[in-house]
Amino acid sequence: MNALLHDPALVVADRWQRDFPLSDRPFAAIGHQHDLTEAEVLSGFKRLRDSAMLSRVGAVVRPHAAGISTLAALSCPPEDLPRVAAIVCAEHGVNHNYEREHAFNLWFVVTALSESDLLAILARIERHTGYGVIDLRLQQPYHIDLGFALAAKDGRKPAQGSASRQATADEQKLLAAMEDGIPLVETPFAAMALRLGWSEPDVREMIGAMCKAGIISRFGCVIRHRSVGYTANAMAVWDVPGEITDCIGWRLAGEPGVTLCYRRNRAGTQWPYNLFAMIHGRDKEAVKALIATIAQRTGLSDYPSDILFSRRCFAQRGARFSAREAA
Repeated sequence: MNALLHDPALVVADRWQRDFPLSDRPFAAIGHQHDLTEAEVLSGFKRLRDSAMLSRVGAVVRPHAAGISTLAALSCPPEDLPRVAAIVCAEHGVNHNYEREHAFNLWFVVTALSESDLLAILARIERHTGYGVIDLRLQQPYHIDLGFALAAKDGRKPAQGSASRQATADEQKLLAAMEDGIPLVETPFAAMALRLGWSEPDVREMIGAMCKAGIISRFGCVIRHRSVGYTANAMAVWDVPGEITDCIGWRLAGEPGVTLCYRRNRAGTQWPYNLFAMIHGRDKEAVKALIATIAQRTGLSDYPSDILFSRRCFAQRGARFSAREAA
């Protein structure tokens, strides 16, 4: 059942997954557009957050625009997965951590301030878990937003390409302060400014500049899709020859139903796939059928492939841009 039909607060959050007002009282501005008071908007968003439907209100940062990140995976016996997942989640740089239906059954995203920090995190995970990790670096993003509209069939605005520049030191500091989102208060940017010792206009102007430069791919409500009914979520992967991967990748990114799409490096014979797409759905068989249709339309049917459905979510939070000492 579509939760949007029964939760007015989720309707509002869905509308503001991007283009969030960068005004001094943004929740009042949102309320004005929905015939709600500022207090009603804040109350609704807090309830969504407390019920795990809303991860945060804040920035979704484009990969490698601030720091460095990777998608990594490991394989462990199912009975050892809770222990291993807890070790992975304890790493400050891990922001997503999922069990998937595959021999490589734990998949996680790691963000760090530098290449050496990233490698150190992966090495610690290997050492503390006792299992080898495959490191699948992003090579080419085709669609990386994930802010697809829940109320529309395909209402997304694809976030393609790369940032026009890297985040500055001050921008990194602001992103670190917003890792868990802006505070759900009447004047969130003033609260952020007070915390940083900056002026409120400077905070709002810097967020706007990062959005314009593509460092922030979107600023708004980050919805937990599993919590609102999208439980049949698949990572579809293909082994495509390098010379044609980009051509097919851009075509794949434009397909309705594809919520993420990118090219990553392979990991030898352990992991031969280089083209990735995420499809979020409510029914497993329907998602499989959609993937088959998409593969046929994009010319992927003849290439080796696999489908990895997610099982458990151990961690889903904003990327970490603050430094933290190793445990």
